[in-house]
Amino acid sequence: MTMAKQAFVFDMDGTIVDNMAFHTDSWIAFFARRGRAIDADEFFRATAGRQGGEIIRSYLGEHLTDEEVAALNHEKESVYRELYAPHLKPVAGFEALLDQAQQHGVKLAVGTAAPPANVAFTLDGLDLRRHFDAIVGATDVARGKPHPDVFLKAAELCGVAPEHCIVFEDAPLGVEAARRAGMRCVVLTTTLPASSFAGYDNVIAIVRDFTELKAELLFA
Repeated sequence: MTMAKQAFVFDMDGTIVDNMAFHTDSWIAFFARRGRAIDADEFFRATAGRQGGEIIRSYLGEHLTDEEVAALNHEKESVYRELYAPHLKPVAGFEALLDQAQQHGVKLAVGTAAPPANVAFTLDGLDLRRHFDAIVGATDVARGKPHPDVFLKAAELCGVAPEHCIVFEDAPLGVEAARRAGMRCVVLTTTLPASSFAGYDNVIAIVRDFTELKAELLFA
């Protein structure tokens, strides 16, 4: 019997790269300039996986025009890239897992809330783009996580049914998006402890990095 096509779908920030502290720091600096004091832990839990425009409107007001939001988001992401550039590297074991997956014929995709400039910054900066069959970012779907759109689009582009996809995530909103998409999820504790993911019935593993994972066992 022929096995159904399978896919790994990776969130990017906090999953492929351990960078969420830099994102949070850049948001805090961005809002501080506008007189808003932000608690880092609360901010991350409320916003991880959401698109930048959504975050800006939720904190600065729904009255902002699309042009104003785009300009503000560009400002914030420029701060982030400046902060994180000296530290850019993949999470341990990531490239080895990609090699294993490709040897087994597993399709590979990225499903991220990041805008195109940040996708290019990370994937091209690390020469990873060539590995992926599909890359879906903030401009490719109308709604961010916890809506399932980004993961469903990635599965569609890979030609793989949602139930045969495994998502790799670091944030509860992303795990919920995977659940709504009908996908199982591997959680990385790069940002939050394992206890933050209690109660999600689609989580099949919780790991500190990719070194503990074997591609052929994840679909067992």
